[in-house]
Amino acid sequence: MNQFYKLSIFVTALLAAGWSTAQQQTPATFTLDQCIEYAFDNNPNLKNSKISIEISRSKVRETVAGGLPQITGSGNLADNVIIPTSFLPAQVFGGPPGEFIGVKFGTQYSGTATLNFEQMLFNGSYFVGLKASRVYTELSRQDLISSKTDLIVAIKKAYYSVLVNSERLGYVNKNYSRLDSLLGQTKAMYSNGFAEKIDVSRVQVQFNNLINLKRNTELGLKISLNLLKFQMGFPMQNEIVLSDKLDDIKIQVLDNESPKSSYNDRVEFRKLDVNQQLLSLDIKNTKSQYLPRLDLYGNYGISYGTSDIGQFLEFGSRWKSLATIGLRANISIFDGLRKSNQIQQKKIQWDQIENTKVLLKNQIDMEQDQTNLSYRSNIQALSGQKENLDLAEEVYKVSVIKYQQGVGSSIEVINADASFKEAQTNYYSALYDALISSVDFDKAFGKIPTSK
Repeated sequence: MNQFYKLSIFVTALLAAGWSTAQQQTPATFTLDQCIEYAFDNNPNLKNSKISIEISRSKVRETVAGGLPQITGSGNLADNVIIPTSFLPAQVFGGPPGEFIGVKFGTQYSGTATLNFEQMLFNGSYFVGLKASRVYTELSRQDLISSKTDLIVAIKKAYYSVLVNSERLGYVNKNYSRLDSLLGQTKAMYSNGFAEKIDVSRVQVQFNNLINLKRNTELGLKISLNLLKFQMGFPMQNEIVLSDKLDDIKIQVLDNESPKSSYNDRVEFRKLDVNQQLLSLDIKNTKSQYLPRLDLYGNYGISYGTSDIGQFLEFGSRWKSLATIGLRANISIFDGLRKSNQIQQKKIQWDQIENTKVLLKNQIDMEQDQTNLSYRSNIQALSGQKENLDLAEEVYKVSVIKYQQGVGSSIEVINADASFKEAQTNYYSALYDALISSVDFDKAFGKIPTSK
């Protein structure tokens, strides 16, 4: 009975392990939008950008805290090992004039306990700094949008690469079956005396080349899948399946007019604006340091001195109270022109940002013009390559039929096959270029949605 019980546990454990392994090996299925959503939650770079926003919000709260009441407590216990001696005129104690008598004032043990309070009443730098910290949060938000934009672009390109390589591999597999069948037919015709040895060799060469192409295409598909996983933050050891198909992706056909766009559609330009706001506030902050700072302060405490340390534990009338309340003002009178030079430096930095904005505008104009031309050209090329692919396939089919009927040559079939495979390669290259240029086009015109 005991052995049966142990055997049952062992079998159950094996079944559970097998089920768990099966669950782990089940590939995850993603659409393009799902890949982007997954990356938003798991990409390490994007996580750091989100953390930066939390840090900036914490910075705002830290700045706000500087304007709230500041309360601290302090305590002190001292053992005056040698009580200092003060010298008083001897006449006070009935002695001769001109002489002094040393007198020790104080106790061996002394202690104080105080509660300190401070409230800022006016500080120009505080209010400017508070606004600057909030603008800094906006800069962190724009950095997050920039990270999301770059991530979406990278994922789209990787996703499209997987789709193109996957469909290309499907065509290669069809070519493999087609050439394998043709090779078998040619060998049979050679055995029956209807074909020459060289005909078999020609087809065999094409078939061997196709095996290498199949291997390289499979490798390319695996590399593109790994790149997609990397961009998503998806575990490399797990399998992934894409549910979208190339037919589901609509490539936008542009009209003759150039798309309308604003520089503010680009996150890079918005970040420069925010940096300029921060620099403007920095200048105001430096100027505000010429204004006085006014603080209200106060403290309350108790103190005591004795020659018996044990009496410190006996609170009561022995401990004497102390309290202070007051206003404190600080004003900068002359700092060696330090703040003036700081302001001049920041004004020069302002001019640098203005020059950078001009440069960025020119760069955006150039990118939009180039991506617009490239996108239109790639769409036209894709249309032409699709037509060539259909024609090459038709030519190949006709050549095979003629060869099988004995009215065509093997060279004609081999040439048609080579043209067909070349047309396939050109078509998928044009398709990939069109998809990638569509992503670059959207990025150049600030049309990458990041609100997901």
